[in-house]
Order: sequence, then structure tokens, then C-alpha cells
Amino acid sequence: MSRPAPSLRQRRLLTLVIAGIGTVSFWAAAIPLPFLFGPMVACLLAALLRAPLAGLGQVQVAARTILGVAVGSSITPEVVSQLPQMAASVLLVPIYIAAIACVGVPLFYKVYRFDFATSWYAAMPGGLQDMVIFGHEAGGDLRALSLIHATRVLIIVTVAPIILIQGFGVELANPIGAPAASLPLDQLGYMVLAALIGWKGAERVGLFGASILGPMIATVVLSLSGVIQFRPPAEAILTAQFMIGLGIGVGYVGVTLLEVRRDVLAGVVYVLLLAALAAVFTEIVVLLGLTEPLNGFLAFAPGGQAEMTILAIVTGADLGYVIVHHLTRVILVITCAPLVVRALRGRISRPRM
Repeated sequence: MSRPAPSLRQRRLLTLVIAGIGTVSFWAAAIPLPFLFGPMVACLLAALLRAPLAGLGQVQVAARTILGVAVGSSITPEVVSQLPQMAASVLLVPIYIAAIACVGVPLFYKVYRFDFATSWYAAMPGGLQDMVIFGHEAGGDLRALSLIHATRVLIIVTVAPIILIQGFGVELANPIGAPAASLPLDQLGYMVLAALIGWKGAERVGLFGASILGPMIATVVLSLSGVIQFRPPAEAILTAQFMIGLGIGVGYVGVTLLEVRRDVLAGVVYVLLLAALAAVFTEIVVLLGLTEPLNGFLAFAPGGQAEMTILAIVTGADLGYVIVHHLTRVILVITCAPLVVRALRGRISRPRM
């Protein structure tokens, strides 16, 4: 008799155990960001070996609220006063997105022969979940979109720290936050309230990226009013890293050889093109004297907002500058991508197979 399939609870427990083993192994080996890379690599390998893994659902989503609070608490009156100085740099973001579309859409549509909806949303550098959902609603290939965007995030998260260490000479050792025991209880309480109320409030009004943007907005209000004066504790940031790494690895559960050959490989080629574009725009903002090289690299790196937030924190980069650019990119993609795809869809013929 065949064994019964493991329950969701058993699969999640196995996932946590594997992620924990990966974290401890990377920490013991003194590998940078062990709470991010440990669970990511361990779960990725387990997924490719057909282990019955499963994501943690709302627990993973809740962990992202920590990053929203971290970003929001970094928006102080001093940062707000610097916003006009970022304007010229932020104006490059729409041009950056247009350049990405001009390179990415033909790659997926003409070279890899995806349908137009899949090609469009695979190329758009928005939030992983948003692009997958929008693309599926537009008739795109749900699995292909998931794997392409997961591959984009995986490669960026893996390669960016190497570039930061080798190319920029920075250490990924900037203090991510004070220990929870050292923070006032009222500050911890305000952060929890900002996370929960911001998250659920944003969900209720249908705000995209509610788990990050909602807490961020709520925390910004409390930060600018002087109520919140600290960043989330180190333990909370490490928890967010752990959940993000776990989620990236689990995204490859059930991947087939055919999907590796087409979808994952397409994602790899696409990331190489994105890297070249990101390097060009980083060089532009640096040569124009708009920011320092580290800030420019992180601001235009085409990774996920959550992952770039973590890298900005651990490198000591200008978190306000980095996040303003990523928010601008995500907002423009989320609001404009559906409109553009509807306008172009009827004019594009299907690729020949």
C-alpha cells in the first residue's frame, strides 16, 4: 500500500525543520546573512529533490509587516527634507521601467514563445505576487510567471551580496536593530499596532503589497509625529529574513525538467539583461552626482522590495533613498502595467510555435 500524502501541517513542519537546518549550517559556516540564505538554499535544494514542502501562509505574510515597520521608522523629518534632492533620480525610474519592457517583453515573446500576457507580466519588475496575480487574470501562464519571478528574486538575492562585498567593499554586518530586551515596551507595542493595523487596514481598502505598504504608512505617521523612535528589534528583522528565504526556496516545489529548461532558464537570461540595465542606470545617477554608488546600486537593483530593504539595512545604505526608488518602481508597474497590456494586447499577434 502506498503511504498517505503528508498533511499540510506535516509539510509545513518539515519545511521549518529544513529551513532551520539551513540557517544553523550557514551560521556555523560564518556565511553572510545566514537567516536569509540558509533557509533559502536548504528549501531550494529540498524542493528540487521533491521534498513535500509547503509555505507558511499568513505567517509568512505577517513577517513581511516587520519590514514595513522597519522602512517606516526610517522615514524621519530629516529624510523627508531630503526628498526634493531625490527628485531628479526618481524621474529616471519610469525610463528604467520602459527600458526593461523594451528588453524583457521581446525576450519572452519572440525568443521563448510565451503568449503576450505572460511575456508582459514576466518582464515587469513589480512585486512577485502582484505580477503573478495580474498576469494570471490577464490569461497568462500562472506557473511560468511564478517560476520566472522567483528566479529573478533568487538570483538577485544571491548575487547582489557578492557584488556588494567584492565590488563595493562593504560588509553585510551593519547592526540590523537593537535587541528586543533593550527597547522600551511602549515602543514595541506601537510597532506591533502599526504592523497589524496597517496590514489589515491596507488589505481592507485593497492596497497592493498590503503587508509591507500598510505597516510602512502607519509607521511613517507615527515616526514623523515622534511616537515611534526606534527600528524593529534585531530578532524581528531576523525572523523576516528567515521567512523570506524560506518562501523563495519553497517557490520551486514541484518544478519539472521542462520548466527548468524553459521557464527557469528564461528567468536566468532575463536577469542578466536586467543586471546590465541596472548597471547603466546606477552609473548614470552616480556620474550625475545624484547619490553614492552603494545607494544607486541598491535603488536600481531589480529585486523584490523586501529583499532590497534587508540589504539596505545590513549594508548601512541610505534606506530612505533606496526605498523611495523601489516604491516608485512598484507603484508605476502596478498601476500602469494592466492599462498598457490591455491597450497593446489586441495589436500583438501570437508568436509562432
